[in-house]
Amino acid sequence: MKYSYSELAKMIDHSLLHPTMTDADLEAGCQLAAEYDVASVCIKPYAVKQAVEWLRGTDVKVGAVIGFPQGNSTTESKRYETELACKDGAVEIDMVVNLGKALSADWDYVEADVKAVCDEAHKHGAKVKVIFENDYLTAGGAGLSSDEFKIKLCQICERAGADWVKTNTGYGFVKQADGSYNYKGATEHDLALMRANVSSKVQVKAAGGVRDLDGLIKVRDLGGSRCGATATAAMMDDYRKREAAGDSGEAGGKIGAGGY
Repeated sequence: MKYSYSELAKMIDHSLLHPTMTDADLEAGCQLAAEYDVASVCIKPYAVKQAVEWLRGTDVKVGAVIGFPQGNSTTESKRYETELACKDGAVEIDMVVNLGKALSADWDYVEADVKAVCDEAHKHGAKVKVIFENDYLTAGGAGLSSDEFKIKLCQICERAGADWVKTNTGYGFVKQADGSYNYKGATEHDLALMRANVSSKVQVKAAGGVRDLDGLIKVRDLGGSRCGATATAAMMDDYRKREAAGDSGEAGGKIGAGGY
């Protein structure tokens, strides 16, 4: 295989964020994350303390979402939510930018918002991933094209101290022409763009639309170091199957098909 099992498994932030997930679902999700030895679980804030206990004795990290999924909380709410999550044992924080402020070109607000979370997290030894929600940015905004807007966010997030820039939440549904709601999630274009517009100090995370092993491999090929996923078992079971069959592991699929 092109990459080792560990290289790919340690890219996965196993997502336990759906609003209907029960305590039993969250515990089972942590057990699955431990079984497949992924990088982390990304869990709802109220469950952080329990997730730390469920994962004790493993090297699977516990991460929490902040201002999720819309990013509209006040800066102080985001900062305090970060403080609580870190005190409960979260070592990674996935926050959502205030897109309304960004689309209003209030860049100072956006930077201060991100910096407040980064400063709080770093004080506790935690790292921060900043989510852009790129499905909302296909038309650009604030006088910028879509790509220019994402590049601006990359620059702001790096200045503010972000450890990762992240494509999507996995929950940014956009109304379609037929009245239904859907989204693409991470795309190859956006991953390459974001990787090219932060320094080596900042990593890139994909989320949404990566649902199979080929997609995970493609994320790594494009320079992504983490990938939010619910399809962890399917991905890594496929890895074992291909490894046994002598597959080279060259990615043939695409990402950006929706789903998380």
